Amino acid sequence: MQIIPVASGKGGVGKSLLSANLAIALGQAGKRVLLVDLDLGASNLHLVIGQTAPKAGMGTYLTGQTPFSQIITRTEYENVSFIAGDSEIPGLTSLRASKKNELIRNFQELEYDYLILDLGAGTHLTILDMFLLSPQGIIVTAPTVTAVLNGYLFLKNIVFRMMYNTFKKGTPAHQYLETLKKDSASLQRLYIPKLVEALDKVDPQNTALFKSRMAEFRPRLVLNMIDDPKDAERANKIRRSCQEFLGLNLEHMGVIYRDSLQDKALASRLPVIVYKPQSIIAQGIYRIAEKIIHSETLSFDEGYDLTQASETSFQIAAEEADEDYGQKMAYVEELVGNGTLTTGELAEAIKQQQYELNRLRAENLLLKKKLVDAARQGYKLN
Repeated sequence: MQIIPVASGKGGVGKSLLSANLAIALGQAGKRVLLVDLDLGASNLHLVIGQTAPKAGMGTYLTGQTPFSQIITRTEYENVSFIAGDSEIPGLTSLRASKKNELIRNFQELEYDYLILDLGAGTHLTILDMFLLSPQGIIVTAPTVTAVLNGYLFLKNIVFRMMYNTFKKGTPAHQYLETLKKDSASLQRLYIPKLVEALDKVDPQNTALFKSRMAEFRPRLVLNMIDDPKDAERANKIRRSCQEFLGLNLEHMGVIYRDSLQDKALASRLPVIVYKPQSIIAQGIYRIAEKIIHSETLSFDEGYDLTQASETSFQIAAEEADEDYGQKMAYVEELVGNGTLTTGELAEAIKQQQYELNRLRAENLLLKKKLVDAARQGYKLN
């Protein structure tokens, strides 16, 4: 079984669109597929495939109400089964380690051709570990500055997570990382290849294992929502940045053009490849499905057990790293230095963020005024 986790770092780039339509495309090719909504707290994958959310799903399983075997439902699409999420429960960050490990074991025991995991947004531990269930996960991004930055941030967090899964507590490499962690901002500015060179000097045996796992790790990139053929070049720049700064080889799966038909398909409660199979977006998804079908199913070495991963030591790229300004600026510097992002694009992004901040300040002042007025009114009534 080939496990295909689909992530994006942040929402809004078409991650669920790709997951749902890719599952159906693979099903149409005669492959048995299980599609899983793991975007807990913001679950909407059932809407993308046009299915009413069943009463039993990931939420009822995680809360102990339903056995895992009973949350898998059939869909009306050939060869495609589905596990719905649950928007009424907290996101994946709230999972206990024991429950996460139980879920991982259940996934690994399934018998399908493909298991597609639509992951939640962000860089939290459980999301990272679910992405690392396979060396062949898909990272979805768009040509915008924020989408590229968030996608790159996600991949860098993945590499750090792999480090801490490999360099166990008590090893010289782990001790070295713990020392560097005292200045996490400086650590984030270290290019991964340079960091690996330093680790190799203090712990050559475990560093060799890490290098081996990095060689096994072949995440795939899909560039979505492009409007112009020139936007497609952004994918190659992202790949070069990952190679230079992360020591990571990305496989480019293809691009998907922005298509207004997606909104019409969603309103009709139909996946776009069913609503309009000949559309530009559908053809892009079919090409990606074809590449997956003809790809070899890869796996990490047998010693790489995510159910034994530490929950406490992973602090370098902390769970909320995407909210940390200093760390985010380190990512910006890397991408600008490589030419993935231009200074003009950054300037435009800053202008947009400034506009959003001013709007939020205005809304905040209005809310404060309403609260003060309500408090005064209550005081008068009393």
